[in-house]
Amino acid sequence: MESELTTGAAATAPLRALLRQATRHETQFDNGALVWHRWGLVGGEQRPLVLLHGGSGSWNHWVRNIDALVAAGRELWVPDLPGFGESAGPAVGEDADALPEPIEQGLQQLLGDAACDLVGFSFGGMVAGFLAERWPQRVSRLVLVGAAGLGIDPAEPIVLKPWMLMRNESSRAQAHRHNLAALMLWRPSSVDELALAMHAANMPRDRLTRRRISRTDVLRRSLRQLACPVHGIYGAQDVLFRGHHAALAEALAQAPDFRGLQLVPEAGHWVQYECAAAFDQALAHALNEAGADRTACETTRG
Repeated sequence: MESELTTGAAATAPLRALLRQATRHETQFDNGALVWHRWGLVGGEQRPLVLLHGGSGSWNHWVRNIDALVAAGRELWVPDLPGFGESAGPAVGEDADALPEPIEQGLQQLLGDAACDLVGFSFGGMVAGFLAERWPQRVSRLVLVGAAGLGIDPAEPIVLKPWMLMRNESSRAQAHRHNLAALMLWRPSSVDELALAMHAANMPRDRLTRRRISRTDVLRRSLRQLACPVHGIYGAQDVLFRGHHAALAEALAQAPDFRGLQLVPEAGHWVQYECAAAFDQALAHALNEAGADRTACETTRG
């Protein structure tokens, strides 16, 4: 974990503050240890809340949301997914469909048979959907955040720079800035030093480099099998779905108990980082919503 905090000490102060408040746990699966961080009180009145990060990420994809969730009384469990961050990679497979079993094994070790609310971002959204399909008793509510695998192609090509080919730190930083702006964040000002430091630390620890199924409709097909309420929170300017919001709502509505899609204005793919306050509001609405009325699409403003 220390390697995550060596770049830009001032920029990464929020990470260090969160880690001081966290309890670190390891669960075992067939290929090694899965690393989790827990925040909040154990055994409160609300169900445990599990957050799954995106591809090429780690727990820190939720850096701007953890405090608000803890303040709301949630017990948070946030892993580094297998093959990312500090966690060992899966023994077999190199994509999202290989990860639900190690996550479920970890949840069994940490929570026993207790059900949880599950939130998955991007790649982690696919993992969350697959987990909810295979172990329906585990997931009381599913919230998908910028999740792919819905059979929707971006309106325009996304061109990323090959940072691994850069020979010096300055060139790599420029590549990371470009890639964050091209894929993850909408406003140029959102590509700040914290985002850059986290991204630069996360990328070399991504060992699942042959991921492909996000380009298919694999999650869309899984959604049809789910029994739990399903919510969607996406950035209105997410480059993966911009111009396809109707198709996005229709894909998510494959879930029998789809409760609605909330679009956050002025936010790109990494919506929970770029517009944290508006995202936190949307997530609170999804987690606390109890009615059965479905909403095709609504806009959440900060």
